[in-house]
Amino acid sequence: MNMDAQQKLRLRKLLFGALLALIGLSIVLAVTRRGRWIIPEEAKRRENPIEPSAQALHAARDLYRENCVQCHGGMGKGDGPEAARHYPAPADLTNAKRMSAVTDGEIFYQISEGWRPMPAFKTRLTEEQRWQLVLLVRSFARPEEKPKEK
Repeated sequence: MNMDAQQKLRLRKLLFGALLALIGLSIVLAVTRRGRWIIPEEAKRRENPIEPSAQALHAARDLYRENCVQCHGGMGKGDGPEAARHYPAPADLTNAKRMSAVTDGEIFYQISEGWRPMPAFKTRLTEEQRWQLVLLVRSFARPEEKPKEK
């Protein structure tokens, strides 16, 4: 084998090793991040600038029907017609304990950024629409404020 062929073989082995390392790293990252949102502290501290009102909730219900109901279900239980097809499963937005543990800023971040299989809505919805959805999502965990399903 001449010198040029040996160098090519060595380069191929090196590239193959780098590819295997990249695949391994991807798998490790996917497994360790599974099931957990990583939300920046600044995003967690954001407060909803929209006051709860019938008008804001009405607008949010329309947005929810168009964009969320297929996975999260009509009442936010994570039981929409598409829910079973997704992993991780859509969150149960009626779980008061879980919902009281997250800030409005966290919910806004999740809606904005998305995380597979949930799409990001940062470019699909305005900032005001996303904050309206935060109000609606909060209402699912409060029995006296649950929106009526049509």
